[in-house]
This record gives sequence, C-alpha cells and structure tokens, in this order.
Amino acid sequence: MTDMTTASPAAVARNAGSLLEHGDRTRNRHASERRFRILGLIAVGFGILALVGLLTSILVNGVSSFRQTYVTLDVQLDEAKLDKTGNRNTEELRKVTTFVYAPLIEKALAQFIEERGIAVEGLTKKDVSGIISKEAPASLRSVVLADPSKIGGTVSFDVLTDGRIDGYYKGRVTMASAELDRNVSPAQLKLADALKDAGALNTRFNWDFLTAPDASDTRPEAAGLGVAILGSAYMMLIVLALSLPIGVAASIYLEEFAPSNRITDTIEVNIANLAAVPSIVFGILGLAVFINYAGLPQSAPVVGGLVLMLMTLPTIIIATRAALKAVPPSIREAALGIGASKMQTIFHHVLPLAAPGILTGTIIGLAQALGETAPLLLIGMVAFVREYPSAPPEGFFDPASALPVQVYNWTQRGDPAFVERASGAIIVLLIFLVIMNGLAILLRRRFERRW
Repeated sequence: MTDMTTASPAAVARNAGSLLEHGDRTRNRHASERRFRILGLIAVGFGILALVGLLTSILVNGVSSFRQTYVTLDVQLDEAKLDKTGNRNTEELRKVTTFVYAPLIEKALAQFIEERGIAVEGLTKKDVSGIISKEAPASLRSVVLADPSKIGGTVSFDVLTDGRIDGYYKGRVTMASAELDRNVSPAQLKLADALKDAGALNTRFNWDFLTAPDASDTRPEAAGLGVAILGSAYMMLIVLALSLPIGVAASIYLEEFAPSNRITDTIEVNIANLAAVPSIVFGILGLAVFINYAGLPQSAPVVGGLVLMLMTLPTIIIATRAALKAVPPSIREAALGIGASKMQTIFHHVLPLAAPGILTGTIIGLAQALGETAPLLLIGMVAFVREYPSAPPEGFFDPASALPVQVYNWTQRGDPAFVERASGAIIVLLIFLVIMNGLAILLRRRFERRW
C-alpha cells in the first residue's frame, strides 16, 4: 500500500499543458505588472512635466531681469552748480542733492536730441525727461562723489531708462498698452526707438541686478539683490558655524555614548518631531526668545541665523546619526581590539568614514534653510533695506534682507517690473541651491570610502 493518492482526471488535464504556455493566473499577474509600470511612468512623466512647466515659467519671466536698458549721454558736470567753492571738498559735495543732478541729465538728453535732429509728434519736455529713471541722478551723484576731479568736465554716463521704457524692449509694454498707461506714452516709446536708432540706447547685461540694493516702488528698474545676497550669506555663515558642531556633537553622544533608557528615547522622538515642525513655529520662537527676551535687533542676520540654526539642527542630527550607524561595527571592534580608546575609535576611524553622510546632511540642511521665508518674515527681515551691512562681526547685527524674503517682497508690489525681478531672484536662488546640492555630491564622492 502507499500513502500517495491518485490524481483526479480533471487535475491531470489542468497540468497537462506545456511549460511554455502561460496560464490564466500568470497572464493576470503579468498584466497587473504592466499596468503598474504604466502608472509609474505616468506619475514620473507628470512630475517631469510639472517641473519643466515651473522652470519654463520662471525662466521666461525672469531671464529678462538680467538685462537692462540704458541711454549713453555726455553729461556736463557744471562746477557752478555742483561745487561753487571749487575746493572739491567731499563733505560739501555730499550736501548737493539729486535735485541738482537731475537737470544736468535732462540737459544732456535734450542736447543729444537737438544735435541728432530727432523729432517726435506730440512729445513734450516732460515726456523727454520721463524716459529717464528717477535713480539716474543718484547714480550720477555717486560717480561724482567717487571722483570729484570730474567736476567741470564732461563725462560719458550710462543712464538708466524708466521701467516702462525698459519693459518696451522686453515685451511687457506695447504701443497699444502705452495709450492706456498713465506712466508712459506712445510718444516716449517712439523717442526711445529714435534714440536706439541713433546708437544712444541699448539693452545689455545688468550686473546691478546682482550687486545693487533694493529700490522704491517708483524705481523697479534700479532694484537689485545685493543686500539680500549678502544677508543670506551672513545667515548661512551663522547657521554653519553653530549647527554643524552642535549637531555632530549631539549625534555622537546619542549614537555612541548615550545609554538606552526612556530619557534617550524621549530625546530621539523629540528630535524627529522637530524635523517635522512647520518653519513658521521657529519664527515665533525666534521672535519671542531672541528679539523680545534677548533684545537682539530685528531684521538682523544674527537673529535669522539663530532661527534657521534651530530649524536645521534636527536635519543635521538625523543625517549624522544615519551616517554613524552606516559604519560597520567591525571598524569599532577592530580599533578597540588594538587598544584604542572610545574617543580615538570615534574620531580616528568612525567619523572619517561617516564624513560623506555628515557633509551631505549638513549641506542639504543649509540649502533648506536658504530657501526658508516664513520664519524670517516674523523676525522683521521683510523691511525695506537700502544700506549694505558692514563686514562681520558688526554686519551680523546690521539690518539686512534675504533672498526668499526679497522674492516675497517684490511679488507684493504692483509694478510688473517687480514681478520680473522676483522671477530673476528665484533663478538666482535656484542657482545657489543647485550649487549647494552639487557640492554635497562632490564632497560625498571625494570623502567616500568603501570597505
């Protein structure tokens, strides 16, 4: 007798097919896999399309902010108006306001139009001076103060045009829209075309967008990112100087020295929770502690740096602990086996091997902090700042702005030129973020060790 049972004829019939022929269950499984792959490709494609659309919108609106329209004029610096005493004293020259320089620029423009025989129907004297930016007299004044010896002579000066004239050559303003705009007239646009044909007006790369400070609502063509870039750099220095050593030290203690008990578990849970706290909560904390209690100045990089440091610490601690855990236990055991102390094992063997992960987590944390806006708004960094902060350490306490806050500030203004500036600032911010993430990849590959 045997324990084997005889298979039924139906079962034999089901199994009688070739191995090369797929059954119903196999075909259903393969079909399910194909559907899942298709859904995955659709999701990836949708994400790529959304990213391409976003970048295209930013580039289309923002690339033009890196170009600016200027009029080149020969301006006569009348000594009788700028330096009546003739002693070229800088302190006395500073007392001369921009109201004195403006007529000099207007006279140079009128003289150029007369010499070239430019005539535009319906053009008034006010229209002629209206194509010049209100920032031009201040720029000419800065040139004279930098070199008083130019007074009494004639200088070739690149004058900023008004934002509407600049927008005309960037496609924002047309003849049709000028008829409905009280800030510009079709006659002014025709004058700009005549100046361009005469070789006096040109559009070129705008370095001032990266170096100049912010401008008022009536001077969008003069607005720049100089103060915002400097303020962001100061804040990142503070964040890096504080968050990296504190975060690494905390991670080493929690991973290598801390006993496993309820207190340690509570600390670890709270660190993980802090990484998920909305950034605006850190702004409220900074306002209450650093400004209201500690008395630090508003809109200062030191306050922004401290707030962003608190926000970055959990990210660095989590990344550092993950990098320390990735080091094989055999490395520690080998070092301890040859007589190394616990500290020597950590600093001579474990940390060098964990350095790529630590650096990557730190740079990613800094990149995240660089793009934060909400906490900085609460500590007053949205203020209008024209003066550059001093060199460190005094500059850490001077008023400043930041790149993401500058973007927010410009989007709240009515002139379309500020929307262009905001898109340009986003491009600059994205370039910094790409550089920082690229640096993280390079450092990871540079210090990565395999075992």
